[in-house]
Amino acid sequence: MNDPYSVLGISKNATDEEVKAAYRELARKYHPDNYADNPLSDLAGEKMKEINDAYDAIMNSRRSGRNRGTGSGYTTSGATSFPEVRSLINQSRFEQAQEVLDGVPPQSRDAEWYFLNGTVLYRRGWFDQAYTSFATASRMDPTNAEYRDALNRAQNQSGQRYNPYRTYGNGTGMSTCDCCQNLICADCCCEMCGGNLIPCIGCR
Repeated sequence: MNDPYSVLGISKNATDEEVKAAYRELARKYHPDNYADNPLSDLAGEKMKEINDAYDAIMNSRRSGRNRGTGSGYTTSGATSFPEVRSLINQSRFEQAQEVLDGVPPQSRDAEWYFLNGTVLYRRGWFDQAYTSFATASRMDPTNAEYRDALNRAQNQSGQRYNPYRTYGNGTGMSTCDCCQNLICADCCCEMCGGNLIPCIGCR
């Protein structure tokens, strides 16, 4: 295999975030879905495999170095770069990918975890659940274009509408309109006592 850093076009001193950014940019460019019914599809598939292998090699090497002697699959900060999950997804081994994701403690589940979890769900055809995970990833990292694109695709499939002020995932939360609906119900119950609650503009 060629030098993985050269494959991604970065230096060996690049930060983890720079490695991820380079990987995402190349993945968007060479993803096989962009070359459907195109004579270059085979070349794109080979290039995508090379990119995935390079990313996995770099992140596995860095993770091993950080965790040498700890016996842990996570970095010292509790985060993980999930190269194994990405590789499993690319191989359509969704159940195994889900098992790896489920093994991550809730406190270590960052935006990338929710994105990858949503990707597994989406590829298995569970669009509503995928939408929820993508929405959480986008809320946690709103500047990430990869997460936004995934959210838009899932939204088209599920028909849901993204609300950045709503809490998604394992948390609990209530949108503004949810709150108004509850208030309207309360108003119906106490109307005989002269109650007159007014819903917000979005619910009128």
